[in-house]
Amino acid sequence: MYGWLWRRLPGPVWVRTIIALVLAGAVVVALFGWVFPAIAPHMPFNQLTVGE
Repeated sequence: MYGWLWRRLPGPVWVRTIIALVLAGAVVVALFGWVFPAIAPHMPFNQLTVGE
């Protein structure tokens, strides 16, 4: 998958590196901004008491 993405990115190596870092940052922002908050209520480790 990473090889496929690397071959599809335009430009020389330094441009590809910058684009790949920007894409990775966008994925991290999307995960922390939307995905993780959406699934957090469904995770079992959100219960803070032991006796439930």
